[in-house]
Amino acid sequence: MKLNIVLFEPQIPQNTGNISRTCACTGARLHLVGPMGFEIDDKKLKRAGLDYWSYLDITYYDSTKDFFQKNPDALCYFFTTKARHVYSDIAYPDDCYLIFGREDAGIDEKILLQHPEHCVRLPMRSNLRSLNLSNTVAVATYEVLRQWEFPTLQNFGQLHRYQWNNESLN
Repeated sequence: MKLNIVLFEPQIPQNTGNISRTCACTGARLHLVGPMGFEIDDKKLKRAGLDYWSYLDITYYDSTKDFFQKNPDALCYFFTTKARHVYSDIAYPDDCYLIFGREDAGIDEKILLQHPEHCVRLPMRSNLRSLNLSNTVAVATYEVLRQWEFPTLQNFGQLHRYQWNNESLN
């Protein structure tokens, strides 16, 4: 099964670095849509996740228009604080695209209005703006993988059951 994580115009290198690490550790494909607010070799990006770059399946796009032209049949879910649907109420299909907007502005409302049934949100207190982007991506990624029963990830509970039963944690 394939999961796609898409960042529209990311602005903070540390967030993108952390998200790249999440993608590397889970096997999700990363799609970076420009313009970005930093260079890929940025020191802050490197500190947060560039050492995982060799483990990534990554694609770059010049713009959101470029992304949609190159992925015309993509089944997209747009993460936004403006959505009616809660992220955990969606049954995510194979090869879906989880799309996240820039840290300071989110996803362009024109795009959201074209796809209202595919807009989802993480519940949170109403008097706060939003969760950190890299945290939101991690929550969403693991929800999809949980629904899919973690198809390509090790289940450490089963893997180490013998050691736990024998009181060894090694």
